[in-house]
Amino acid sequence: MSSGIPGLDRILDGGFIEGASYIVQGRPGAGKTILSNQIAFARAAAGAKVLYVTLLAETHERLFQALSTLDFYDGDKVGQQIVYLSVFQALRDEGLDAIVKLLRNETKRHGATLLVFDGLLNARDHADTDLDVKTFVAEIQSQAAFVGCTVLFLTSTRLEDSSPEHTMVDGVIDLSDELFGVRTMRRLQIRKSRGTASLGGLHQFEISGKGITVYPRLEQAYALYKPGAAPSSARVSTGCADLDLLIQGGFPDASVTMLAGPAGSGKTTFGLHFLSMGSAQEPALHFGFFETPARLRMKADKLGIELPPEPFFDIVWNPIAENLLDKLGHQLLDHVQKNKIRRLFIDGLGGFERAAIQRERLTEFLGTLANQLRELGVTTVLTWELSEIPTTAVTGPTPQMSAIIDNLILFRQIEKEHDLERTIAVQKMRDSHFVTTTRKLDITDKGLNIGGRLSHEHSGVTTNNSGGI
Repeated sequence: MSSGIPGLDRILDGGFIEGASYIVQGRPGAGKTILSNQIAFARAAAGAKVLYVTLLAETHERLFQALSTLDFYDGDKVGQQIVYLSVFQALRDEGLDAIVKLLRNETKRHGATLLVFDGLLNARDHADTDLDVKTFVAEIQSQAAFVGCTVLFLTSTRLEDSSPEHTMVDGVIDLSDELFGVRTMRRLQIRKSRGTASLGGLHQFEISGKGITVYPRLEQAYALYKPGAAPSSARVSTGCADLDLLIQGGFPDASVTMLAGPAGSGKTTFGLHFLSMGSAQEPALHFGFFETPARLRMKADKLGIELPPEPFFDIVWNPIAENLLDKLGHQLLDHVQKNKIRRLFIDGLGGFERAAIQRERLTEFLGTLANQLRELGVTTVLTWELSEIPTTAVTGPTPQMSAIIDNLILFRQIEKEHDLERTIAVQKMRDSHFVTTTRKLDITDKGLNIGGRLSHEHSGVTTNNSGGI
């Protein structure tokens, strides 16, 4: 049964099992009510009947008032496809047995295929023993399963794995919001999933005007992704004819190239040259964090770089703020697949680094992202800003970055007679020959201009017989 929540079905291995029961738990404000109602309205939109039962003292009017601000809320479905029922009075006056009888009758009367029970904590408080709790849950489960009804039990506390409720249900979904520094991170975990290969671990989600959107952890979501086309020996032009001559006609098709260098060394200008070669056969995408689309287009105009027209070129801008790492990854891959992108410029890796709450994830995240782009046939160029004028040693966002990328081009600014001289050097080309000399680099009103070989006394680099710098 599809949840109707973007990203959640992927974590649940396709969705909820029809007729099964699940606990949705988390502290107040974690998102349980929004999650359950979003599922309810999605099922109603698909033609199903939903029974939403609450053990809360507050009225449903307050609930509707809050839900009405969200896009998925449809007031016409209330009372028709979705029936809201408060059993707080019945619980207080008659106890758990009365609730079981009431739910049996109402589920059958409305023909519900989804039952949401909001207030499992209150039910526990009215039970004398753990056996009473297990009996209560078991009776609701059995009568719901008999008519093919899926059950969601909501509770505002995090139950222990050994609690009687956990042992009875088929799945447990845990919602949390944790403080990292000054920002809050919302995460979801499937703590139990009977009979399905759900994605384990913590997955980021956000609450917006659309409701809840879940972003499965990228390195796990794509762990079993099917390989794409066989590797190609073709070359893709860099957009700079002089550089193409140094690397045998361009970048290897579907490779990943990192441009490393300090600010102002020409990395973004190079990326614009690369994107300028976009076409109907090679749609291009600029995925950036620092410069707005308007400023990028103005920059290209001033440098005499003609960017492709729409729909063969697009700019996706995520300003540096409280970005979610997995949201960025899924946004990028979804855009690439939807628009059949073949040329991609990511400016720069620092945007992903800033979004990573746990920096140790970057190796797996960037490795998975790079592999997916290769399998999709995308030739990728990405930038990494070095804070200092570098030597030949380059430290990326992760120590394993050299193994993740295929090619490395080093941009430098060398002080010469009280002036900075820009240079460019190809430092790595995987499975490919390349010219090993450092070249002068100028930025003119026509973009990048790669000049002659830099003399050794000014280059600060040495060459070796293996073709590296």
